[in-house]
Amino acid sequence: MASQISTAMDSLNAAVKSNIIPNQEYLLQGSVMDSAVEVLLQRLRGLCDNVDSRPETFRDHEMCFSIRRGPPPEQPLSLRVRRALDHQDMPWQLRYIGQPELGDKSRPTIVRSSIDIATSSTVVEFLTELGCRIDFEYIVQGYMFRKGRMKVTVAKIFKMVQVKIPDNVEPISQSYLVELSVLAPRGQDAIAEDMRIFAEQLRPLVQLEKIDYKRLSH
Repeated sequence: MASQISTAMDSLNAAVKSNIIPNQEYLLQGSVMDSAVEVLLQRLRGLCDNVDSRPETFRDHEMCFSIRRGPPPEQPLSLRVRRALDHQDMPWQLRYIGQPELGDKSRPTIVRSSIDIATSSTVVEFLTELGCRIDFEYIVQGYMFRKGRMKVTVAKIFKMVQVKIPDNVEPISQSYLVELSVLAPRGQDAIAEDMRIFAEQLRPLVQLEKIDYKRLSH
Protein backbone atom coordinates (compact mmCIF):
# COMPACT_ATOMS: atom_id res chain seq x y z
CA MET A 1 0.00 0.00 0.00
CA ALA A 2 2.85 2.38 0.80
CA SER A 3 4.29 1.73 -2.68
CA GLN A 4 0.96 2.70 -4.26
CA ILE A 5 0.99 6.00 -2.38
CA SER A 6 4.63 6.67 -3.32
CA THR A 7 3.90 5.97 -7.00
CA ALA A 8 0.88 8.28 -6.95
CA MET A 9 2.89 11.03 -5.26
CA ASP A 10 5.73 10.63 -7.79
CA SER A 11 3.24 11.01 -10.66
CA LEU A 12 1.72 14.06 -8.99
CA ASN A 13 5.12 15.65 -8.44
CA ALA A 14 6.05 15.05 -12.09
CA ALA A 15 2.86 16.79 -13.24
CA VAL A 16 3.53 19.73 -10.93
CA LYS A 17 7.13 20.15 -12.12
CA SER A 18 5.98 20.20 -15.75
CA ASN A 19 4.12 23.44 -14.91
CA ILE A 20 1.11 22.51 -17.06
CA ILE A 21 -1.53 22.45 -14.35
CA PRO A 22 -2.70 25.00 -11.75
CA ASN A 23 -0.80 23.79 -8.71
CA GLN A 24 -0.70 26.79 -6.38
CA GLU A 25 -3.45 28.60 -4.54
CA TYR A 26 -3.08 32.26 -3.59
CA LEU A 27 -5.37 32.92 -0.63
CA LEU A 28 -6.72 35.64 1.65
CA GLN A 29 -9.30 34.96 4.36
CA GLY A 30 -11.59 36.88 6.67
CA SER A 31 -15.02 36.71 8.28
CA VAL A 32 -18.17 38.78 8.51
CA MET A 33 -21.00 38.62 11.04
CA ASP A 34 -24.40 37.30 9.96
CA SER A 35 -25.90 40.75 10.51
CA ALA A 36 -23.53 42.34 7.96
CA VAL A 37 -23.38 39.67 5.27
CA GLU A 38 -26.10 41.20 3.05
CA VAL A 39 -24.17 44.47 2.82
CA LEU A 40 -21.04 42.56 1.79
CA LEU A 41 -22.97 40.59 -0.85
CA GLN A 42 -24.30 43.82 -2.32
CA ARG A 43 -20.76 45.22 -2.44
CA LEU A 44 -19.47 42.10 -4.20
CA ARG A 45 -22.29 42.24 -6.76
CA GLY A 46 -21.08 45.70 -7.71
CA LEU A 47 -17.40 44.78 -7.91
CA CYS A 48 -17.47 41.35 -9.54
CA ASP A 49 -18.29 40.05 -13.02
CA ASN A 50 -21.88 39.49 -14.20
CA VAL A 51 -23.29 42.17 -11.90
CA ASP A 52 -26.74 41.84 -13.51
CA SER A 53 -27.16 38.21 -12.43
CA ARG A 54 -27.49 36.72 -8.97
CA PRO A 55 -24.35 35.20 -7.42
CA GLU A 56 -23.83 31.48 -7.79
CA THR A 57 -24.90 29.52 -4.71
CA PHE A 58 -23.50 26.25 -3.42
CA ARG A 59 -24.14 23.70 -0.69
CA ASP A 60 -21.36 21.16 -0.32
CA HIS A 61 -20.40 18.30 1.96
CA GLU A 62 -16.65 18.21 2.65
CA MET A 63 -14.72 15.34 4.25
CA CYS A 64 -11.10 15.72 5.37
CA PHE A 65 -8.86 12.63 5.31
CA SER A 66 -5.28 12.00 6.36
CA ILE A 67 -2.75 9.21 5.93
CA ARG A 68 0.72 8.83 7.40
CA ARG A 69 3.59 8.64 4.91
CA GLY A 70 6.11 7.57 7.55
CA PRO A 71 6.79 7.58 11.30
CA PRO A 72 6.72 10.86 13.28
CA PRO A 73 7.86 13.59 12.86
CA GLU A 74 6.78 13.01 9.25
CA GLN A 75 3.58 15.01 8.71
CA PRO A 76 0.56 13.05 7.46
CA LEU A 77 -0.72 13.67 3.94
CA SER A 78 -4.05 15.53 3.99
CA LEU A 79 -6.73 15.10 1.33
CA ARG A 80 -10.19 16.61 1.02
CA VAL A 81 -13.25 15.21 -0.71
CA ARG A 82 -16.13 17.53 -1.59
CA ARG A 83 -19.50 16.78 -3.16
CA ALA A 84 -22.23 19.16 -4.26
CA LEU A 85 -25.44 18.38 -2.38
CA ASP A 86 -27.60 20.50 -4.69
CA HIS A 87 -26.18 19.00 -7.90
CA GLN A 88 -26.01 15.24 -7.45
CA ASP A 89 -24.96 14.69 -11.08
CA MET A 90 -21.72 16.69 -10.69
CA PRO A 91 -18.40 14.84 -10.18
CA TRP A 92 -17.01 14.63 -6.68
CA GLN A 93 -13.81 16.61 -6.05
CA LEU A 94 -10.60 15.27 -4.53
CA ARG A 95 -8.24 17.99 -3.38
CA TYR A 96 -4.70 18.03 -2.05
CA ILE A 97 -3.67 21.16 -0.12
CA GLY A 98 -0.09 21.66 1.03
CA GLN A 99 1.21 23.58 4.00
CA PRO A 100 0.74 27.37 3.70
CA GLU A 101 3.83 29.32 2.65
CA LEU A 102 3.63 32.68 4.39
CA GLY A 103 6.93 33.83 2.91
CA ASP A 104 8.29 37.25 3.78
CA LYS A 105 6.08 39.93 5.29
CA SER A 106 5.84 41.82 2.00
CA ARG A 107 4.08 38.94 0.25
CA PRO A 108 0.41 39.99 -0.09
CA THR A 109 -1.16 36.52 0.24
CA ILE A 110 -0.66 33.03 1.54
CA VAL A 111 0.62 30.63 -1.14
CA ARG A 112 0.04 26.90 -0.83
CA SER A 113 0.25 23.89 -3.11
CA SER A 114 -3.16 22.81 -4.36
CA ILE A 115 -4.24 20.07 -6.77
CA ASP A 116 -7.92 19.48 -7.70
CA ILE A 117 -9.14 16.29 -9.38
CA ALA A 118 -12.69 15.39 -10.48
CA THR A 119 -13.60 11.86 -9.35
CA SER A 120 -16.48 9.42 -9.13
CA SER A 121 -18.52 8.90 -5.96
CA THR A 122 -16.39 5.86 -5.07
CA VAL A 123 -13.46 8.07 -4.06
CA VAL A 124 -14.27 7.70 -0.35
CA GLU A 125 -14.08 3.91 -0.58
CA PHE A 126 -10.84 4.22 -2.55
CA LEU A 127 -9.21 6.43 0.08
CA THR A 128 -10.39 4.15 2.88
CA GLU A 129 -8.84 1.13 1.15
CA LEU A 130 -5.56 3.05 0.82
CA GLY A 131 -5.53 3.45 4.60
CA CYS A 132 -6.78 7.02 4.90
CA ARG A 133 -8.85 7.93 7.93
CA ILE A 134 -11.47 10.65 8.09
CA ASP A 135 -10.56 13.42 10.54
CA PHE A 136 -13.69 15.56 10.31
CA GLU A 137 -16.50 16.57 7.97
CA TYR A 138 -18.85 19.51 7.63
CA ILE A 139 -21.40 21.23 5.40
CA VAL A 140 -20.49 24.53 3.73
CA GLN A 141 -23.16 26.70 2.16
CA GLY A 142 -22.95 30.12 0.60
CA TYR A 143 -22.26 32.30 -2.43
CA MET A 144 -19.53 32.44 -5.05
CA PHE A 145 -18.41 35.43 -7.14
CA ARG A 146 -15.85 35.81 -9.93
CA LYS A 147 -13.60 38.74 -10.75
CA GLY A 148 -11.40 37.68 -13.65
CA ARG A 149 -9.26 34.82 -12.33
CA MET A 150 -10.17 35.63 -8.73
CA LYS A 151 -12.83 33.65 -6.89
CA VAL A 152 -14.65 35.02 -3.85
CA THR A 153 -16.72 32.76 -1.60
CA VAL A 154 -18.92 33.89 1.28
CA ALA A 155 -19.90 30.75 3.13
CA LYS A 156 -21.35 29.51 6.39
CA ILE A 157 -19.97 26.33 7.91
CA PHE A 158 -22.24 23.82 9.63
CA LYS A 159 -21.41 20.85 11.79
CA MET A 160 -23.28 17.62 11.11
CA VAL A 161 -25.39 16.72 14.14
CA GLN A 162 -25.82 13.17 12.89
CA VAL A 163 -23.14 11.68 10.65
CA LYS A 164 -24.30 10.81 7.11
CA ILE A 165 -27.41 12.99 7.42
CA PRO A 166 -26.38 16.27 5.71
CA ASP A 167 -29.77 17.89 6.34
CA ASN A 168 -29.41 17.71 10.13
CA VAL A 169 -26.86 20.47 10.76
CA GLU A 170 -26.05 23.31 13.14
CA PRO A 171 -24.03 26.48 12.36
CA ILE A 172 -20.68 26.54 14.14
CA SER A 173 -20.70 30.34 14.53
CA GLN A 174 -22.69 33.49 13.92
CA SER A 175 -20.46 34.56 11.05
CA TYR A 176 -19.54 33.75 7.45
CA LEU A 177 -16.10 32.75 6.21
CA VAL A 178 -14.93 34.95 3.32
CA GLU A 179 -12.16 33.67 1.02
CA LEU A 180 -10.46 35.34 -1.93
CA SER A 181 -8.42 32.86 -3.97
CA VAL A 182 -6.76 32.17 -7.30
CA LEU A 183 -5.51 28.83 -8.64
CA ALA A 184 -2.54 29.27 -10.98
CA PRO A 185 0.61 27.47 -12.14
CA ARG A 186 3.76 28.05 -10.13
CA GLY A 187 5.54 31.37 -10.59
CA GLN A 188 2.61 33.71 -11.20
CA ASP A 189 3.11 35.76 -8.05
CA ALA A 190 1.91 38.99 -9.68
CA ILE A 191 -1.69 37.84 -9.14
CA ALA A 192 -1.17 38.28 -5.39
CA GLU A 193 -0.88 42.05 -5.82
CA ASP A 194 -4.16 42.12 -7.80
CA MET A 195 -5.78 40.26 -4.93
CA ARG A 196 -4.47 42.76 -2.39
CA ILE A 197 -5.91 45.66 -4.39
CA PHE A 198 -9.28 43.94 -4.69
CA ALA A 199 -9.33 43.11 -0.96
CA GLU A 200 -8.78 46.79 -0.15
CA GLN A 201 -12.04 47.59 -1.94
CA LEU A 202 -13.95 45.40 0.53
CA ARG A 203 -12.79 47.30 3.61
CA PRO A 204 -14.16 48.03 6.16
CA LEU A 205 -16.90 45.43 5.51
CA VAL A 206 -14.40 42.58 5.75
CA GLN A 207 -10.65 42.47 6.37
CA LEU A 208 -9.07 39.82 4.15
CA GLU A 209 -5.59 38.87 5.30
CA LYS A 210 -2.97 36.15 5.52
CA ILE A 211 -3.79 33.72 8.34
CA ASP A 212 -0.80 32.31 10.21
CA TYR A 213 -2.05 28.80 11.01
CA LYS A 214 1.05 27.95 12.99
CA ARG A 215 0.40 30.87 15.32
CA LEU A 216 -3.22 29.78 15.83
CA SER A 217 -2.16 26.24 16.78
CA HIS A 218 0.03 27.41 19.68
